[in-house]
Amino acid sequence: MRKLILLTVFAACATLTAFSQTQYEISRDPKNGEKILKGLISRDLLTQDTAFKWYAENLTGYKANAAALEGFKKHKDSVQVLVFMGTWCEDSHSVIPKFFTLMDEAQVPLNHITLFGVNRQKESVGQLSAALGITNVPTIIILKNGKELGRVVEYGKFGLFDMDLGEILKGIQ
Repeated sequence: MRKLILLTVFAACATLTAFSQTQYEISRDPKNGEKILKGLISRDLLTQDTAFKWYAENLTGYKANAAALEGFKKHKDSVQVLVFMGTWCEDSHSVIPKFFTLMDEAQVPLNHITLFGVNRQKESVGQLSAALGITNVPTIIILKNGKELGRVVEYGKFGLFDMDLGEILKGIQ
């Protein structure tokens, strides 16, 4: 059942990307007025919007975990990565810029990465986050052939999201 959901997700993402211009909703955080993006978003949207100054601020000093870098380089053409984040979430502010630095260094094709914004209730468009059991953000899900290989929630069990990603990638046959 989960495999069917994941395959449906990718088909929907491909269709949305090909045929629509805006795949996200914009709202304001009632607590502080910050911009919240909910739905299918892109790194370019985060880097070019002045509301997300945190993106550039959190790029400095990051050195990718060697195992994660090696794993993504080895499997860059065979894995898909689903990422759920909150533009309002401090953990996402820290992890997401570093995640994309890792993806760039490993030369993972952009069409292998799908980024979803969620609101404070962890809702995305189309109830996708609920269907995939997203309870905290950021959540990074590694897939191969439509099957989930593993996920890293927030900073992961080691406290270093990329170390956890490296562990997941080590298990790929």
